[in-house]
Amino acid sequence: MKQLSVLIAALLLAAQAFALPAHAPVPGGVAVIDLGPAAGAKPQAYWDKQPLAVVGERGRWFALLGIPLDALPVPLEIRVSGTSTATTISVPVGTKKYPEQRLTIKEKRKVEPSPEDMARIEREQAHTAELKRRFSTANPDTTFARPADGRLSSRFGLRRFFNGLPRNPHNGLDFAAPTGAPVRAPADGTVIDTGDYFFNGNSIFIDHGQGLISIYMHLSRIAVRNGQKVRQGERIGAVGATGRSTGPHLHWTVILNDTPVDPELFLARP
Repeated sequence: MKQLSVLIAALLLAAQAFALPAHAPVPGGVAVIDLGPAAGAKPQAYWDKQPLAVVGERGRWFALLGIPLDALPVPLEIRVSGTSTATTISVPVGTKKYPEQRLTIKEKRKVEPSPEDMARIEREQAHTAELKRRFSTANPDTTFARPADGRLSSRFGLRRFFNGLPRNPHNGLDFAAPTGAPVRAPADGTVIDTGDYFFNGNSIFIDHGQGLISIYMHLSRIAVRNGQKVRQGERIGAVGATGRSTGPHLHWTVILNDTPVDPELFLARP
């Protein structure tokens, strides 16, 4: 009877399989790590002290590791614990060179903030850092739909210069679209923050489960509230040019285990 129950559980998991993001073990990418058959209890996986998302696909467990943009090409060690065993898996990390992007910002204050602005920026950074570390138990659907129509005007990982000054690499994906164009949830989730940020403008944070967080910036309108459940394809706001922006567009960031990763790895593939 016990064996039959385990078999039924495995079949149900396979029937409800979550599609996986593309495997790209490079800086800014995602390593998809096979943890073995899903016949037993779901294992737990950690990188350092950070828990990792573990999802089921085709009767197997997979851990999803977001790799920082500044990661060196050396293996990362993850710890996996089951009901009675604990193992360490070495994840090789490759290299990837991202191109440069140079932009001109007309509002100098958005490039060289005043002391008062810096105090606000530091408060906002501390708040968003806490949001990005969030780890809820919900099983994430990792096949995302595009959150906006329009061409991709800036891809993930670009090394950026504003008015000739070096700044942090581009940690998201930009969709060129007119002000007011709809922005939609790429997958089911819960809104965990909305607000007006100095650099990011009007923004929305959505928790999809297990450390998978998506962020929508520079919005002209926010159409959801904190705590609201959203479904894939539901309108959550509108494209704008608030915050530090050279024109109307949606900036979309995807966070995995407190790490910005390339959103394109999560978009459904034909």
